[in-house]
Amino acid sequence: MNEFEIIDQCFTRKGSANSSTVKVGIGDDGAVLSCDEDKDLVVVTDTLVSGVHFCAASRPADIGYKSLAVNLSDLAAMGADPNWALLNLAMPDAEPKWLEEFADGFFELADRFDVQLVGGDTSVGPLTVTVTAGGWIPNEEAITREGAKPGDLVFVSGTLGDAALGLELGLDDKQIIKWPNLTRIHRPEPRIKLGRELRNFASAAIDLSDGLASDLMHLTSASGGMGAVIYQERIPFSNDACSLRSLDELLSLALSGGDDYELCFTVDPSREKDIALLSDRAGVRITCIGAVSETPGFWLIDLAGKCEQYSEGGYQHQWSVDTQY
Repeated sequence: MNEFEIIDQCFTRKGSANSSTVKVGIGDDGAVLSCDEDKDLVVVTDTLVSGVHFCAASRPADIGYKSLAVNLSDLAAMGADPNWALLNLAMPDAEPKWLEEFADGFFELADRFDVQLVGGDTSVGPLTVTVTAGGWIPNEEAITREGAKPGDLVFVSGTLGDAALGLELGLDDKQIIKWPNLTRIHRPEPRIKLGRELRNFASAAIDLSDGLASDLMHLTSASGGMGAVIYQERIPFSNDACSLRSLDELLSLALSGGDDYELCFTVDPSREKDIALLSDRAGVRITCIGAVSETPGFWLIDLAGKCEQYSEGGYQHQWSVDTQY
């Protein structure tokens, strides 16, 4: 298959969602999108690399799904409504069945959130997937990482550590049926509805891709070099995870494991009671785990009430340095 056949057979879908906002879509030299003077455009991008973000044996549909999901999670963290996406796909060979399953996974999620694929590129090379996604938000309502204040409460959605545990276990089909929460390493759930609701509540927000400790520190640092005090006993874990690991083991996975793609956000204490109603509207568990502090760093209060700084961090990409350059 050549690149044009791949685009035409697998990724061109006539009459896709949001056609009213897409004047020219996939198949031309560029996409033409209509703009709205009352809205701001939020654009995000993520790259998934075989052997780093997924293994070569991963299901093609899961790779397609996750490549879009991680971008929609970024849009959710900023409170945006998803609208369109670009897909760049490099692969060593063009196996029709693999491509069809990859596209099925991608469009399964795209159709759920009315996202239209408007273009991209294909190339020969190591398996790498890059998605760029755009979404809309009312003017001046984007949630950033910069608005947290000392005393703001820290909340997280869902449960933490499931994805890292799923990766650690290397789940087979029987285990997936038994422990469905642990499939989130392959199929994270973008919290779009929650992000939309947070426009009215959150002072700052971030999605949890590299672990709670690392990502929350990105938020508090961006908000003016502050820190956070987190109660160990409040960090939410799933029943599936609790049946397989001790609380200490789960704590490590939640703090530094990554790939949860839940939302972590801060809220003024005066709005705490509103969050319970927000949880019902967004259809997701929301837990208060601590508060923003003027003291920099990630501070963890253990079950005995002892407060210590946690400094292990989360996942980071590392590159070797050529000293002869």
